[in-house]
Amino acid sequence: MKQTILAILLGLGSAAHAETAITVPFDGSFDDAAFAVESAIVGKGLVIDYVSHTGEMLNRTGADVGSDAELFKEADIFIFCSAVVSREVMEADPMNIAHCPYGIFVAENAEGVMIGYREYPAGEMQKVQALLADIVADAVEN
Repeated sequence: MKQTILAILLGLGSAAHAETAITVPFDGSFDDAAFAVESAIVGKGLVIDYVSHTGEMLNRTGADVGSDAELFKEADIFIFCSAVVSREVMEADPMNIAHCPYGIFVAENAEGVMIGYREYPAGEMQKVQALLADIVADAVEN
């Protein structure tokens, strides 16, 4: 199962690719998805530096910016890095620092709960994309 999910994520199938975000539906609650992502990141031996509660911010500030649109019921972004992968991609091109740190988001909207991450450019940064795809596959599988 994990290999199938990983193949889809790496292949960027049209159902999983929207603009510059790669998303995978999660069959469960937002809280379950957030826990699964956190566990998958930590399970790779990585440390989560910060969790951005972006959904709360958007919901709290909507009226202040003149909007009543609910973009997400909830949305969190898990921010982290990998010393091993980051060193590899930055030794290939130090300007790959522009892509660090990495983030995986969990969001719930009217369509359901999803897990995703940004698409990275071709070349060395595909190592980062593969790491993120693997983490998301672990989260969705569990």
